[in-house]
Amino acid sequence: MRLHYIDRGEGTPVVLLHGNTVLLQDFVGSGLVDRLARHHRVIAFDRPGFGYSERPRDRLWTAQAQAALIEQALTQIGVERPVVLGHSWGTLVALGMATEFPAEVRGLVLISGYYYPTARLDVALTAPAAVPLLGDVMRYTVSPLTGRLLMKRTVEAMFAPRHMSADFFDIMPREMILRPLQIRAEAEDAAFMIPAAAHFRAEYAKLEMPVAIFAGAGDKIVDPKSHSTRLHRELPDSTLVIAPDAGHMAHYALADEVVDAVDRMSAKDGARATERNHVNRDAFSDRARLDAVPTAL
Repeated sequence: MRLHYIDRGEGTPVVLLHGNTVLLQDFVGSGLVDRLARHHRVIAFDRPGFGYSERPRDRLWTAQAQAALIEQALTQIGVERPVVLGHSWGTLVALGMATEFPAEVRGLVLISGYYYPTARLDVALTAPAAVPLLGDVMRYTVSPLTGRLLMKRTVEAMFAPRHMSADFFDIMPREMILRPLQIRAEAEDAAFMIPAAAHFRAEYAKLEMPVAIFAGAGDKIVDPKSHSTRLHRELPDSTLVIAPDAGHMAHYALADEVVDAVDRMSAKDGARATERNHVNRDAFSDRARLDAVPTAL
């Protein structure tokens, strides 16, 4: 299948995974791609069914399935042990990579994520568009029209209490978001969201890599106390930053802090690698000295 991505900069790799509704351009508009690319190799994907990426119907595109696909793609383009950054639904894919391929993930940056299963009205309203036949009819008739009417209001709610970025729809192409394929992807992702959180909930205690958690105090999509704060309490090697004046699109308000977190993970991992090399050299020296001792002794 075809998976669309952009690849910028050089250095420690960072993978960016966007949320539902939007495309990889969300990370361009927030400034994260340009800021991170100054010192890192930045790979931002259109997740399956979003933007120019395909979403064939030969499998269920759960968070775990998307994580396996992204990991396979990274292997194909020669990316090893990246810092993985996910926003909103993208945090579930990031967690899938961290739990299924822990040795391949240097660190996690999780922004405005949904981490614990809860009842959600938006899932019930969106899910019918994912149903075969009925969903196909909806996606080619009423769903695009409804989406056009509600698009601006939806994005404003995502940014609230901050104002929506003035150039958001200049960077984020509306017609790409309203394609029938992407409407199906959004509906399926919404349907898979609660089961994904229920699955990963049992895996959090096993995470050993550093995790940086970000959220906006005014998030109207995912309650930060019930999810981000709770996850931080469960993870011993985690940090938490909650922006008091931001909502679900917290990475627009916290771009500097997010970049700092990625830099710290890269530096920390580099220090660990140096320490491991020193240990290995010392062990080699000890073995060399033992080999030099006469066997008669």
